[in-house]
Amino acid sequence: MPIAVTLSLYVARVFMLAVLSMLAALTGLVALFDFIELLRRSATRPEATFGIVSEIAALRLPWVGMQILPFAVLLGAIIAFWRLTRSSELVVARAAGVSAWQFLSAPILGAILLGAFATAGVTPISAVMRARAEVLEDTYLSSGTGTLALNGGQLWLRQSDRGLDAQGVAIVHALSVAAKGKVLEGHDVSIFRLDGSDRPMQRIEAHVARLAGGEWELRDARTVTAGHLQDAPRTIRLPTDLTLARVQESFAPPDTFSVWSLPGFIALLDRSGFSSIRHRLHFQSLLALPLLCGTMCLLGAGFSMRPQRRGGVAQMIGSGVAAGFALFVVSKLAEEFGQSGALPPLLAAWAPAASGLMLSLALLLHLEDG
Repeated sequence: MPIAVTLSLYVARVFMLAVLSMLAALTGLVALFDFIELLRRSATRPEATFGIVSEIAALRLPWVGMQILPFAVLLGAIIAFWRLTRSSELVVARAAGVSAWQFLSAPILGAILLGAFATAGVTPISAVMRARAEVLEDTYLSSGTGTLALNGGQLWLRQSDRGLDAQGVAIVHALSVAAKGKVLEGHDVSIFRLDGSDRPMQRIEAHVARLAGGEWELRDARTVTAGHLQDAPRTIRLPTDLTLARVQESFAPPDTFSVWSLPGFIALLDRSGFSSIRHRLHFQSLLALPLLCGTMCLLGAGFSMRPQRRGGVAQMIGSGVAAGFALFVVSKLAEEFGQSGALPPLLAAWAPAASGLMLSLALLLHLEDG
């Protein structure tokens, strides 16, 4: 047993060094292409200096690393186990009676812990840096006016209505919106107030609406209620739990949120009437990342521990890389189905990793015990 533990720790060290080296190499390569693309987009924008472009590319590095991590684990596992097999270290260990499951336990645990660290520790840093990169990109490289330039500048949202009915909602529509400092200002605003059974109770029409200080300030507003004459224009204040930052964040990519802030923000989106499917899917994908890393470790081991004397080593390694990319394609397809609502976010995020894990276990069982 001590021999198996020592061997497992040694294999885990070789595996982790290969994974980290591959992660650094792949992240640098992808970041280089991203930097070149940013330079191309900045060619026609004098205000986007080389320093700004470099800052955007640097801020996106942790996010790129998160996207690359499963592939780094797969390729690192293939390289590490292929080297150990070529040097006959694993061959001797298996001939001595040490099962592959014994010396693979520590590398698999290391891959799972690496995925857990990326989810719990890297995503808060990645989210902050990605959000900053999005702001710089919107400011210097995008042709629009930011996240509020949607549907020609129009804005639709829903909020809980605490004015007339504690269980009611208010649907807000503005023909044009603009962010001025920390204030959101909309023009030609219509607010439809519904009761708890979604029956219309009142409509408010205002020329200007300002969102600030926990309320909508509706200027030159008229109320239309069934069975009553239209009121004279006046200023109406409507309480809300929305802020300019929350409205902007609701249109921001889910990658700009850490795994710790996503549950609360998903609840806020549901209360405000925004779609939370993308954020739910991203949250579940982050939770499934440790399992996906462990799956990639098993997949790499299964395709690279074939003894050289049996031949076909290059074909096996190529098959392992192809299997990894196939798993990536399946995960992207599941993600598309999840975003469209055809699959629940939980199933769309966990099914590819779980199916890959079962196939990897079947492959190792065939090679080791079959």
